[in-house]
Amino acid sequence: MTLQVEPSLQACGARISGIDLASELDEDTVTAIRTAWLQHRVLAFVDQSMDDDDLERFALRMGGFGEDPFFAPIEGREHIAAILREADETTPLFAENWHSDWSFLPQPPAGTCLLAVEIPPVGGDTFFADQIAAFAALPDVRKSELRALTALHSAQLAYAPDGTYGEKDTGRSMAIRPDESARKVERHPLVRRHPETGEEAIFSTLGYVIGIEGMDQPQAFALLSELAQWQVRNEFVYRHKWEPGMLVLWDNRSVLHRASGGYEGHRRELHRTTIAAWDG
Repeated sequence: MTLQVEPSLQACGARISGIDLASELDEDTVTAIRTAWLQHRVLAFVDQSMDDDDLERFALRMGGFGEDPFFAPIEGREHIAAILREADETTPLFAENWHSDWSFLPQPPAGTCLLAVEIPPVGGDTFFADQIAAFAALPDVRKSELRALTALHSAQLAYAPDGTYGEKDTGRSMAIRPDESARKVERHPLVRRHPETGEEAIFSTLGYVIGIEGMDQPQAFALLSELAQWQVRNEFVYRHKWEPGMLVLWDNRSVLHRASGGYEGHRRELHRTTIAAWDG
């Protein structure tokens, strides 16, 4: 197999061809994939014919299974969740806000894989924002200010029983399981150094970051809101268009992402695995 890497020519992202992820991958191929992943942040593997066994095997080669605290797995699996929206569903779109997956965990995951199971003919693009590029573009004084801050991460606004996906969120096809454990707070530096590349990235997302350590709420909210606008400027964003038979792998340590709609009246299903934290 010859790995072919075609950069998106946007802020990040690359299209990968010439490889069959359903086959056994040798060490040289795994190394080539990881090298491309670290360089391009988001990889879209095209023309794949993968089942859930293949998806799990690929996740293991990329670093092992991470934790998915508020998703119920699909039947017969422990490490695969369905990102699902039925054709007639009217609930608010899932994951439409910018975020890094499970940033509120003590050890947030290194990455996420999504495998196309059913792709609508229109809409459903996924947006990614390169947080290494966003940090690098800041003035030096601003970089120093942000390096000194610690963010307070929590899932409470989304996954507590009274959160967005809590007890009042009915009629949703996804198997989300809210819990009181979502109120736990974890502390992470607002600027984190990538454990494999050494590059600095902004690690902040409205919704999962509920404050700044040692800062009053109005001041913290103002700072986080201003920063959030900077983080997703057009020059830092890659817009990904899905295709049947596609697997997408992204690096939660270096990008934010969000879902988009536009496929009303069509069913959409992706199977997801989370890649375990890797701290070097």
